[in-house]
Amino acid sequence: MRRLKRLLPFVGKALREPRWGMRVAARSLEVLRQGGVGGFRAAVRRNLSHRAPDYPQWVAAYDTLTDAGRREITARIAALGHKPLISVLMPVFDPPLHLLDEAIRSVQAQLYPHWELCIADDASRDPQVRALLARRAAEDARIRVVCREQNGHISRASNSALELATGEFVALLDNDDILPEYALFFVVDAINRQPDAGILYSDEDKLNAAGHRFYPYFKSDWNPSLFLSHNLISHFGVYRTQLMLEVGGFRVGFEGSQDYDLAARCVEKLRTEQIVHIPRVLYHWRVVPGSTAADIEGKPYALTASERALNEHLRRQGIAGTVEALPSGVHRVHYTLPNPPPLVSIIVPTRNAVELLRTCITSVREKTQYANYEILLVDNGSDDPAALAYIASLAADPMIRVIRDERPFNYSALNNRAAREARGELLLLLNNDIEVITPDWLGEMVGIAMQSDVGAVGARLWYPNDTLQHGGVVIGLGGVACHAHRGLPKGQRGYCFRAEVMQDFSAVTGACLMVKKSQFFEVGGLNEVDLAVAFNDIDLCLKLRERGYRNVWTPFAELYHHESISRGPENTPEKRARFKREIEYMQKHWEKWIAHDPAYSPNLTIAAEDFSFAWPTRVEALSSFGSRPADSLS
Repeated sequence: MRRLKRLLPFVGKALREPRWGMRVAARSLEVLRQGGVGGFRAAVRRNLSHRAPDYPQWVAAYDTLTDAGRREITARIAALGHKPLISVLMPVFDPPLHLLDEAIRSVQAQLYPHWELCIADDASRDPQVRALLARRAAEDARIRVVCREQNGHISRASNSALELATGEFVALLDNDDILPEYALFFVVDAINRQPDAGILYSDEDKLNAAGHRFYPYFKSDWNPSLFLSHNLISHFGVYRTQLMLEVGGFRVGFEGSQDYDLAARCVEKLRTEQIVHIPRVLYHWRVVPGSTAADIEGKPYALTASERALNEHLRRQGIAGTVEALPSGVHRVHYTLPNPPPLVSIIVPTRNAVELLRTCITSVREKTQYANYEILLVDNGSDDPAALAYIASLAADPMIRVIRDERPFNYSALNNRAAREARGELLLLLNNDIEVITPDWLGEMVGIAMQSDVGAVGARLWYPNDTLQHGGVVIGLGGVACHAHRGLPKGQRGYCFRAEVMQDFSAVTGACLMVKKSQFFEVGGLNEVDLAVAFNDIDLCLKLRERGYRNVWTPFAELYHHESISRGPENTPEKRARFKREIEYMQKHWEKWIAHDPAYSPNLTIAAEDFSFAWPTRVEALSSFGSRPADSLS
């Protein structure tokens, strides 16, 4: 009865908003189809168990500025070494007057005073729009307005606003959205910390009709693969003015995704460290009927434009591949395989567990479309007659080589030995408890791994009950590292779509991990001495990251993982002691990454794998501003 009572508001909304109800119904059918009855029940429980007050409580605790905090920020502004002028660009076309006024006043309320608001009215039909703009410009000399004689749509209007800009940086603001009063301060503070920044972007949330904040997007630091999946920069995007002018401003013909196209052209000119993420909510999207914030399906032309913008982005960078816009509003990159395709050496350590191994090998041999591979089966002391007989039968397969290794179990050593004997340009570490689902899984991983700046590539792994086992690895989660979105039912998209889009993670699991052989040995392979069993895959990925390579997780290579059935639990004193030593090694050796994983947000928890909010946040809370002695501020 309690669950039915909690369902009633959803039913009421579906009746009031048929289009929303149809989307929910279609999504429910998709979840039911992919996850079955069990997955559908889990999804319903997950949604009903979500506590609606979570975000308002989080905002009250960590994201609310007091009067004392305002005084501290004012003092910090005075102490800044560099106080650049920020030009806020606002194209305007027939917005509701009260929302336009609120947007303008949110700029006027900025604690950082060195700004100008550059407004281009794109021939609004309502004469009251221009009247309001004229009044606000007369009141504040920092507000500059140009009135276009003909409607040219958002790209031309944005360029007209850009022509007014005299600031060192420009910031983008829609005509019905809101900046919190501290937004420009945190932007300029970040510029002072990274003086050569070319782009700065922040976290964001949404405003409903009643003005209440909801649905925050706590973003990662710069994440190229995630950017190709959706517009990571978006609002609140702040660009160095000279950079924006150099790339030609906003391009006509990309309306609806003009800021995505702009961002793509700008990031091509910058180094990673020049793209700065500010882990604070500095932008409030207004959810109004017909807006992209409310429903991407309401603007199909925006998806068409974004697909074209990203395909041009790949071509300009000389990357062979295509970008496909998906109906959900995100994108998928299809990387073109080299011709001829490289040989992949699939390394499978095993011991006994004949049925698991049989399932693994059979699924690889029968379901894999990519043809150019070899399997190196590393038999670590099998003594079960059935397993020995099966392994002996595999010797007749010309694509399989069996390596017998009688040493005590050392996962790192087993894989390192096989890697040295591998003939392939690419190595694929694969557990013997893996089962292939999608036939193009190997080609998908090869296409990504062959990109020059990519290190390790991981796949989407499911438990046999169709809940997620591996959606990437978050460093620091659980003390060292844990899997993102573990336990998420099939059909669920995860936090801000992050369970179903390609993205960079700091690490991926070695249960199914691809890497170039040259890179594997460049970083010394797996650590046989300190990490014989656990965390050696995480250690490998972080070594790759420190060499400048990106580690990529793709949801488009899908496999089942019968996790750790073959190795067994850590249930003996010796195993527990070894595991403790491995934890201590990781915590000491990778302390910096454990303290902050750049592929994850400090506003998200490290106590659970579900991307829920951090209590407390690992960012200096706004509520703490003004609570310290003045001489402690720097």
